[in-house]
Amino acid sequence: MSKPIISVRSISKQYRLGMAKSQDTLRDQLSHWAKSLGKPHEAANESFWALRDVSFDVQPGEVIGIIGRNGAGKSTLLKVLSQITEPTEGEIYLRGRLASLLEVGTGFHQELTGRENIFLNGVILGMTKAEVRAKFDEIVEFAEVGKFLDTPVKRYSSGMYVRLAFAVAAHLEPEILVVDEVLAVGDAAFQNKCLGKMQDVAKNCGRTVLFVSHNMAAVQALCGRIIHMAGGKLIGDGSPETQINAYLGEIKKPRTDTAVPLGKIIECRQLEFNPNPVVSGQPLEFTLELGTKQRTQLIAVAILIYSAFGQRVAILDLRTTAGQFPIEPGQPFRCTGRIKNFPLVEGDYRVGLYMQCSEYDGDYHDLASLTVSAATKEGELAPYAAHFRGLVELDCELKF
Repeated sequence: MSKPIISVRSISKQYRLGMAKSQDTLRDQLSHWAKSLGKPHEAANESFWALRDVSFDVQPGEVIGIIGRNGAGKSTLLKVLSQITEPTEGEIYLRGRLASLLEVGTGFHQELTGRENIFLNGVILGMTKAEVRAKFDEIVEFAEVGKFLDTPVKRYSSGMYVRLAFAVAAHLEPEILVVDEVLAVGDAAFQNKCLGKMQDVAKNCGRTVLFVSHNMAAVQALCGRIIHMAGGKLIGDGSPETQINAYLGEIKKPRTDTAVPLGKIIECRQLEFNPNPVVSGQPLEFTLELGTKQRTQLIAVAILIYSAFGQRVAILDLRTTAGQFPIEPGQPFRCTGRIKNFPLVEGDYRVGLYMQCSEYDGDYHDLASLTVSAATKEGELAPYAAHFRGLVELDCELKF
């Protein structure tokens, strides 16, 4: 068996609370020293471990998904692997060129044009100018930024920036490609394009891919192995089915709080479905109540339903032609509704709320779970398994 292309040995990363995260430069150290003047000495001793004793190997050509809740340590692990920050303890061995796409802004010089940044990244990856030029047209075509090639990238929109950054990282032939949730910035068409490119890079070019995402459908489609993290530790490493099921079981734990804060001034006092579980194809009623700490105007409200793998499958738009909803401390927003025939196949779903008010832009909040059970009809054949049927039950009359 060949040597691992990545070897991670007992990696830990500690951050000091209130301090610059890395302080790798003299300027960072002097800046922190100046800010710390006059502060209690005890505060400097507070710290937390973003990673704790993480070890694993990655073989050449493997496509590995890294999953976990927010704060699990996924992005910190990728930053350590990408040598953006150094581990506090442990060692990493890389046996190949690595290209990373971790956040908007990583790897590009803001004052240089798109064209200049393509060549700069090629040099960083150890490629010659001729090698970059051979891939140049392919990169530009994939990124769809041809008209803006000679514009400084600081003037790019976040979508344009990510398209070009991903195109450069995927096309300049690194042995290892590291991609964080940054692809969520792009639209659905571009996300599908990126997933297709990563599949091509892995299967046809034999490259190694590390992919962090909260979209379990994308992770399952792309990855042959999953690393599951929680609290900075590696708690699972194995098949996609086993690790994704463990992760979904983790996020489906019921909430214990009665009022969930939404943004700065809104709280969700009630979001309930009746019945829950609901039988597929049967009626479903819901109740939503929002409270506030101060008077405001609700501009948009929508209930969103997601599959267990993170796919949005339905939206209940609660806006009306009457316009905005006034809401104040003694006057909550309350809405009830009834879906005549709930069409989703059996399974567990996540329910969230999209909300926009006059004080701040729209935001999404994960709030509840909804379980759908299978409908049973006498005299009919047993249905195919739920995962085979998709997400929606179609009511169809057949004639032969």
